[in-house]
Amino acid sequence: MSENPQVKAVLEQSQTRERELADQAEQFRARIEELTRQLGELDTESENLRITRKTLLTLPLPSPATAPDRPDIPDHPAYQQILTALADAGRPIRARDLCQALDLPILPKNTEGIRSKLKRLVSRGILIEPEPGLFARPNA
Repeated sequence: MSENPQVKAVLEQSQTRERELADQAEQFRARIEELTRQLGELDTESENLRITRKTLLTLPLPSPATAPDRPDIPDHPAYQQILTALADAGRPIRARDLCQALDLPILPKNTEGIRSKLKRLVSRGILIEPEPGLFARPNA
């Protein structure tokens, strides 16, 4: 090294500054690593949200006819006829009277068939049975 005190002082300042810069560079590298990790997490979350949005947009909209608070009426047309006859009667009705309203012969097989259907509608919450053998719509 040079014996010149001015050169020696400049070299020491240079080394000191070099160490400071190396320390700062190491701090910046650590910060860059941390920011890179955080950026990766944000990218992952953003991708998950994009996929969720895309999935939700492909789902069919529920139709108003399948509202969750609407009880399931069986598909057989006899159930719709029973409900229509009950609505027309406007009062609670017995299975035998319902057979008459539906123009069915008053036979035990018809009466029991209608009673069975009425009980099924009661179990599904579509009708109520205010007293044994008497059936009505809940709002009637």
